[in-house]
Amino acid sequence: MTLHQDLLGPEPTRLPERPEPQAAIDGGTDPAQVARTWPDFSEAWGRLAEAALTAGDPVAAYAYARTGYHRGLDQLRRSGWKGHGPVPWSHRPNQGFLRALAALARAAGEIGDTEEYDRCRTFLADSDPEAPAALGLA
Repeated sequence: MTLHQDLLGPEPTRLPERPEPQAAIDGGTDPAQVARTWPDFSEAWGRLAEAALTAGDPVAAYAYARTGYHRGLDQLRRSGWKGHGPVPWSHRPNQGFLRALAALARAAGEIGDTEEYDRCRTFLADSDPEAPAALGLA
């Protein structure tokens, strides 16, 4: 074990690079098209959720965000994550999962599910203390 693991817990989890869907989303491709082409790409679902929140549809946002969240959990587990530990916002491939998690918190808050809001907000902060501020949940 490394010193980091002994004193601070598990090493940070960093999802693998996804150059094609990342380039599509960064290039302005409609997130719905990105989700159709790469349905496991959390960032597309997170962006769909954010758009639904902006449009005043928190129920659709909740569904989009939950999809992105669960697809991201699958990828985190495949990357060695054991259900806890850092998921750094600074690592670009992690941002899709964290974006979906933040959108899920916001959507839960808007539909009055305070337990889910609190759980997601805590999970986001536990993943990376910088993530809530970066995603507007500070």
